[in-house]
Amino acid sequence: MGARSQRQPESLADSLGRPGGNGWDSGFRWLLIGALVCLWLMLMAQPAIALLDTVNYNSANLTDQDFSNQDLRGKAFVSAEMRGINFQNSDLTNALMTKAVMLNGNLRGANLTGALVDRVFWVGADLRDAILQEATLSRTSFKDVAIAGADFTDALLDRYEMAELCKRAEGVNPTTGVETRESLGCR
Repeated sequence: MGARSQRQPESLADSLGRPGGNGWDSGFRWLLIGALVCLWLMLMAQPAIALLDTVNYNSANLTDQDFSNQDLRGKAFVSAEMRGINFQNSDLTNALMTKAVMLNGNLRGANLTGALVDRVFWVGADLRDAILQEATLSRTSFKDVAIAGADFTDALLDRYEMAELCKRAEGVNPTTGVETRESLGCR
């Protein structure tokens, strides 16, 4: 039998310490580096600062409540009972209203820019001079809603509701200067 021309590693530690070892060493090194980076990131992370005002109105009975002239940006009104509610001149930018009832609600002059309004019954509501730019108004009922001067620029509405709103669209929004008919894309 002939002598071996290559020297065999004496132990696993010898093979891990040499360049061109068994391939396991490269993967282990990267795993160790990744673990150290994750540990460093977790230790350096700053805690999130909680918002001071985290009130939401989900599933609340807000019948005949007065929220006029208030800053309600980003507030949630999910499954809320809002019959006769007053949001006149309130800022509801990016608010969330879904699965809610707002019969005869007052939204006159309210700012609902970017709001998500889904499956809300605005029957008999007052939306005169309201700003609804870029709002999503899906599956929402506008039966007997006053909209003179409302601005619906770039709002997302169901086709049927848009056609019904166009039948009574009139006026110019006093804040944006946009005609209601133009903002709805009425023909």
